Amino acid sequence: MMHLNTLRDYISGKDWHALEQFIAQQPMQRMADSANALHIHEQMQLLTHLAQAGRLFEHLSPATQLQLAQHLSIEHLAALMTQMHSDDRTDFYQCLVPKVQQQLLQALPEAMTQQLCQLAAYAQNSAGAIMSSDFVTLDPQSSLADAIETLRHLAWDRETLYLVYVVDDAQRLIGVISLRQMIQADPQCRVAQVMQRELITAYVDDDQEHVASVLAHYDFLALPIIDTQQRLVGIVTYDDAMDVIRAETDEDFLKSSAVQTQGSLSLKQASILSLYKKRVFWLVILVFGSLLSGMGIAHFEDIIATHIVLVFFLPLLVGSGGNAGSQSATLMVRALATGDVELKDWLGLLGRETLVALCLGTTMAVAVSILGYIRGDIMVAVVLALSMLGIVLLGALIGMSLPFILNRLKLDPASASGPLVTSICDATGVVVYLFIASRLLF
Repeated sequence: MMHLNTLRDYISGKDWHALEQFIAQQPMQRMADSANALHIHEQMQLLTHLAQAGRLFEHLSPATQLQLAQHLSIEHLAALMTQMHSDDRTDFYQCLVPKVQQQLLQALPEAMTQQLCQLAAYAQNSAGAIMSSDFVTLDPQSSLADAIETLRHLAWDRETLYLVYVVDDAQRLIGVISLRQMIQADPQCRVAQVMQRELITAYVDDDQEHVASVLAHYDFLALPIIDTQQRLVGIVTYDDAMDVIRAETDEDFLKSSAVQTQGSLSLKQASILSLYKKRVFWLVILVFGSLLSGMGIAHFEDIIATHIVLVFFLPLLVGSGGNAGSQSATLMVRALATGDVELKDWLGLLGRETLVALCLGTTMAVAVSILGYIRGDIMVAVVLALSMLGIVLLGALIGMSLPFILNRLKLDPASASGPLVTSICDATGVVVYLFIASRLLF
């Protein structure tokens, strides 16, 4: 709030020089967070009078960027985009309508237009879609003194300078050298003498999640992206990888709650219609899934009519199976996502899960049998105990196996947690409970 009020004071007082100095002294993301809360006319003034307005613009939220794009001229938008990093520029460009995209391509410098079209052409979930072209390359025969001087001139518009990439005449990646190595080594040494030749890279068509996991595993600030000819075509920085991980986490979380994930989901800005569309599909599917529970109850209505006490325990037993299934599914989805388990591990995990489920089911069976004896008699207690054991066992095995099945079918295992598993376990739980009751109480 303090920074927001300060921005408004400078804008209302038209003290643009002081405003420029104030923003230069603050983290750009903090300034962008404050600028997102400004009124549209204040944002317009801010972007009109800042010398490096593009740097602020690239940190604004996508919703704010698109709102401003509707009010700014094509020339002004093009000027802002020339100051943005290549990956942020591409992300913004791809959010625009085709008409505005075409106008911008005509207004931008030719070299930037070619770069923009090249980056925008990569598949949506590939490394190429999130990589940046703002990296520094060095000649292996350059001296470290010359290399440091090169970095001094290029530092202002590059994503990262901590790791610098060494390429040959064909732009093939042959080494990497850190800024620390450059400073500590003899300035007269050649880059080739100091650089590291063992490289960790990713291909331009690799999946974004793979790139993010490599960055996290090796704790790199950036990962070089190469094509099939080993040519360096871009880098993926740590912050972009974290955006991918955050997006994938959000997607898995929504899928686990049976919410469709196409497009972004902002509860504050999303329309009623868009929220309806994201939620209605799975809810309708699950309604028909729940009918299976009703069919099971209808099939055993005679035993229910004879022993009405069974109805009292039905929600308890069915809910326990759903809970056990959700727990197992969540553990398996997480293990598959992190690579802790693979499809070949299913049979071994099945045995482990069976033993765990039997222990859990036995413990819960003892507890529920006491309630059954109090509410009914010894036979009701036996029915409840056996039903609880069977339902928990079946629910756990369904919850563990369903993510593997979906993964085998090339579907997202995250869809197997939450309401989907609960609906399946509810239906099977009703059948198991009433089947056992029909055999022991008649």
